Amino acid sequence: MKHLLTLLFLVALIVAPAAAQDTPWTTIKPGSENITAEGHIPLGAPLNTMDMEVEQELSRPYAYVSRGTVGSGSVRGTDIISIADPSNPKVLLRWRMENPDLHTGLGGMDIKYFKYAGRYYVVQSTQFGPGPNSDLGAYILDVTGLPDASKVVEVARIHEPDLPGGFHNIFIYKHSDGRVILLATINGAGANMYDLGKAVSGDVKGAFIGTVPIAVEQNGFYHDLYAAWHPDSDQDRFYGGGAGGYYVYNITDTDNPVLEFTMTGITGVSWGHTFTPSPDGRYAITETEYQYAPLRMFDMKPALDGEVENIRSPISAWTANWKNLVHNHEVRWPYVFVSGYHDGLQIFSMMDPENPTTVGYYDTYTGPRDVGAMGGAVGNGAFGVDVRNADGLIVISDMTTGFWTFRMEGFNGWNGEDWGMPNISSVQDWDEESKEGTR
Repeated sequence: MKHLLTLLFLVALIVAPAAAQDTPWTTIKPGSENITAEGHIPLGAPLNTMDMEVEQELSRPYAYVSRGTVGSGSVRGTDIISIADPSNPKVLLRWRMENPDLHTGLGGMDIKYFKYAGRYYVVQSTQFGPGPNSDLGAYILDVTGLPDASKVVEVARIHEPDLPGGFHNIFIYKHSDGRVILLATINGAGANMYDLGKAVSGDVKGAFIGTVPIAVEQNGFYHDLYAAWHPDSDQDRFYGGGAGGYYVYNITDTDNPVLEFTMTGITGVSWGHTFTPSPDGRYAITETEYQYAPLRMFDMKPALDGEVENIRSPISAWTANWKNLVHNHEVRWPYVFVSGYHDGLQIFSMMDPENPTTVGYYDTYTGPRDVGAMGGAVGNGAFGVDVRNADGLIVISDMTTGFWTFRMEGFNGWNGEDWGMPNISSVQDWDEESKEGTR
C-alpha cells in the first residue's frame, strides 16, 4: 500500500501541471534556459488573435495586434498595446469595426506600421465575407498621439470593389525612390501596390500604383510577400510566395515589374506561403503551410548569377516538431525567429545555412492539441512574431493565449553589419529620403 501511495503521488506530480490548463504561465518554464518570458497578457476568446507588429523606436513602445474570428465570437479589429514596461504589457485601445453583428468573415488579419511626414500610421488588412465591407482591403489609423488612445483616428480605407475578399497579407516597403509602398495580396490577381503617402494625404483613389504579377498561367495569387533592397544589383526586389512556389521580381520601376527568377517544381510544394531572403539576398527561408511541412532553405546564388532561371532544390530544412508546422518568421541573420503555432516561439540559427540549428524556444500554447484550424487542427497557438532591433525584444501573438514579450540571452539588439551583412530586414528606415543618391 505504501508503494502504491508513493506511485500515485509521483503520477500526480507529473500529470497535474500538464492537465491544469489554467496554470499561470509564470509557474512553469516550458522553454529553453536562454529564453525568458518577460510579459504576457490574454486578449480574449480562443482563435481570435491574428498577426502583429511592433514599433522599432524605443521612444514609441507600442505593439499592434490584428483581431479576427476563426473561432467563436465576432472580434474584428485592432488591439493597441503599450510595452513601455515589457514585463507588464497593457492594452491601450481595442479598435473595432462598426456594426460588428452585420460583418462576416475573418476580419483583421495582417498588420503593419509606417512613418510618413513625421506622423505614425498603422495599416490593418481585413477580410470580410458577404455583407458590409466585403470589398475592404485595409483601414489606416493615425497613431501619432499615443499613448493617448483618444487621439487614435481612422484616416483612410482602401476598397477594391472589383476584387472582393480583402487583403490576406500585407507588407510595407520604403522604396529606393522614397515612396512608402503598401504591397497587398489580391485574390487571383497577383500583388497590388499602393502609395501610402497619397492614401493618408486624402488621395486614396490615386494611391494605386500597379500590380506585381505572378508567373503562373491561371488564377495566380500570392499568400505572403516581402520586399527589400538588393545591394549587389541596386534593385528593389519583391519576394512572393504563392501558387506554384516562390517568385522574385525587380520592382525598381514599379510601373514595369520584371521577373528575375522562380523557385517552382519543388517536391512537396504546390504553393508557397512565406518567403524571406537573407540580408544580402542570397539565401531564402521559405514556408509551405500544411501539417508536417518543414521550413525549406534555398541558396539563390545560381539564379542571382544568371546561371539558372528556376531553383527547385532546397539546401536544408528545419522544423520544431515534424507532427506540426510553423507559421510566420522574422529573419535577423543568422537567427530566424519563428511563430510555430503549437510549438510557440522557436529560434534557429542559419550560421551554417546547410545545417540550421535550434538555439531557443518557448511554448506559448498549452491548450488541447486537437482544437485549431487547418487539417490536423494544427492552426492554433503562436501566430505572429516580431523583433525590435534596437534592444532585441521578441514579441509573439498567440491565437488563444494572447500577447507575449521575450528576451533571448545574449541577443541585445540587431544590426546586420555586426554580422558582416547589409543592415536589411523587414524593418524600414522611415527617415531616409531615398537610396537614389547612392546608386
